[in-house]
Amino acid sequence: MKRLNLKSSSLLLAAMAWGFLSIGKEPNIVLIVSDDQGYRDLGCFGSDEIKTPHLDHLAKGGVKLTNFYVAWPACTPSRGALLSGRYPQRNGIYDMIRNEAPDYGYKYKLGEYEGTFERVGGMDEREILLPEVLAKSGYASAIFGKWDLGVHKRFLPLSRGFDDFYGFANTGIDYYTHERYGVPSMFRNFKTTTKDKGIYCTSLFEREALRFLRQEKDRPFFLYLPFNAPHGASNLDPVIRGGAQSPEKHKALYPELQARVGTEKRTVRRYGSKTYTVPNKAARRLEFVGSVTAMDESIGKILSFLEKHELAENTIVIFLSDNGGGGAADNFPLRGNKGQMFEGGIRVPCIVRWPAMLPAGETCDEFLTSLEVFPTLCEAVEAKKPKGVKLDGFDMIPVLQGKKKSKRMEMFWQRRLDKAARVGHWKWVESGRGNGLFDLRKDLSEKKDLSAERPEILKKLKDRFANWKKEMADAEPRGPFRDY
Repeated sequence: MKRLNLKSSSLLLAAMAWGFLSIGKEPNIVLIVSDDQGYRDLGCFGSDEIKTPHLDHLAKGGVKLTNFYVAWPACTPSRGALLSGRYPQRNGIYDMIRNEAPDYGYKYKLGEYEGTFERVGGMDEREILLPEVLAKSGYASAIFGKWDLGVHKRFLPLSRGFDDFYGFANTGIDYYTHERYGVPSMFRNFKTTTKDKGIYCTSLFEREALRFLRQEKDRPFFLYLPFNAPHGASNLDPVIRGGAQSPEKHKALYPELQARVGTEKRTVRRYGSKTYTVPNKAARRLEFVGSVTAMDESIGKILSFLEKHELAENTIVIFLSDNGGGGAADNFPLRGNKGQMFEGGIRVPCIVRWPAMLPAGETCDEFLTSLEVFPTLCEAVEAKKPKGVKLDGFDMIPVLQGKKKSKRMEMFWQRRLDKAARVGHWKWVESGRGNGLFDLRKDLSEKKDLSAERPEILKKLKDRFANWKKEMADAEPRGPFRDY
């Protein structure tokens, strides 16, 4: 895969611009998000184990982003930032909307669950999300999969600009029962449904996506497809909990892993230090890779629909993981994983394809983030950005074309007491999992702490972080966490 070159791109850009003008209509948008997928959990990102032929094909037809970050190292705030184009600390969702009692094996009684935080918390209603902006430009918008920004009607997708919703509203479910720790959690629009219980949820999200595309293919559309794969199943049973779930036919594609599948004894401290017989490492990895391959297969059907109906040329397809890989994921060569401030928690695989405007088979190593997605799509469809709303990103299309360098010079993260800043090629981490100053040009794996050798750089990054914190504190406060 070639690296983008500014000098060689001018003729290509002219040809693509002419192609875009000849199409003469707004581009369609397909935004696909996987859940807890590792940095190396795609063939096109270096894995020789995992089978992702359709995502690999997507990368061959577009641009692979190798220096791409999300705004938070776990689910809810990362997704809120993606859809708002704003730092979690600015849009108000800077922590998880979830309950901790099930972490200790507790199953909510009928009626008890309704008063818990993951039932009443949600993204501030004053925040303007991407589908609301696109609707003003005539787009039909749908989400099929993981919402994660609130369960009450005022928070659900149809109240936030989407026209169609089938999926779940909190951080995870069982792939087959669609229950969250025993509570039915699948929605169609505003109502819960158990109609499809027993059917693998990736297949259901694929089904709904294809239905929407058939219905809306003759007008501009925005399809948001946030799969829950390969997130661990939200099931209280220790044998199931924490691991992904895969159909048998996809696990059969990995005979070497299948040969090593077994069980092991594990003491679960949060379950009263009881010891359980649970799947071993190979078994957990098998479920993980199988779920990714099943998701890849569904993505392939979406891409095939676009090709069949001659929509691919002018459809922007973006794929990314919501945060770094967790559980059985492979984040090599990055340090850390989901929930952490090291690269393995916040640097994610990303692919962007738009044949009418972007080159094929290129790799972009420019510093970019998920905060760029909202303004990029606004520019692409010539939609007016929300008036009076501070966005934290910029249009990255010229960067992906090889026409310009990235405007992104710095990025900041905070998860409770854990902090991180990247300024240029320097990265500072202060967290419960470790601290340090790292030169990412030479040390992508964050092995050598340069704090003592470069105190002036350390001070600079801490000062920039302090300035960012002040900016976030001075922003108009948003719920549900801030006091206002």
